Amino acid sequence: MNPIIECRGLSKKYANDFYALANLNLVLERGQIIGLLGPNGSGKTTLIKLINDLLVPTEGSIWIAGKTPGVETKKLISYLPERTYLDSTMKIQDLIHYFTDFYGNFIPERAYHMLEDLKIKPEDRLRTLSKGTKEKVQLILVMSRDADLYILDEPIGGVDPAARDYILNTILTNYNENATILLSTQLIADIENILDRVLFLKNGQIILNAAVDEIRMEQGKSVDTLFREVFRC
Repeated sequence: MNPIIECRGLSKKYANDFYALANLNLVLERGQIIGLLGPNGSGKTTLIKLINDLLVPTEGSIWIAGKTPGVETKKLISYLPERTYLDSTMKIQDLIHYFTDFYGNFIPERAYHMLEDLKIKPEDRLRTLSKGTKEKVQLILVMSRDADLYILDEPIGGVDPAARDYILNTILTNYNENATILLSTQLIADIENILDRVLFLKNGQIILNAAVDEIRMEQGKSVDTLFREVFRC
């Protein structure tokens, strides 16, 4: 079975010859929860956009489950962007109908179950909800797809601490064991307990690709502590 993500010599250059990613090589196997970690400007967003076929590489290659990013790989990926993109005039139940029609792997029963757990009414319109609740709804829609790869950009950044445990549990319990989750966040201490592996990205290059257990055993420190040491200003 092909790796879920493979990059060879992957580079992305923007204006003024600025390389957001520079000759990046990476192989990620299936069945892991992976933290994509780095300071602002490290290249995380660019890598996420390349995986989602929202950008085209300047140099090198990227494959998703052995396929070049495009129409076929979009069927495999469920993507939670950092900013809400949903139509605020729609009711949640209408969004569920839309996702059911649009995605062949969307499971509406899963979505309604999570809404009930969070006491969110399906008949509510998005515009009537708080920012944090809107983000919960968006995560519910993303995690209700039976995808091969989930890409979650700051999934707990806009929610209150009390809801974070539920959201992390939602992530853990709503994907199959062969799927992969790539999770980008600045709240490392809150999420490191669910991570299997971490990638540290700096200046468009991967400076660490390691299993979380290896970091704890070999370096005797948490991922959050190591991150603060590596990226100390």
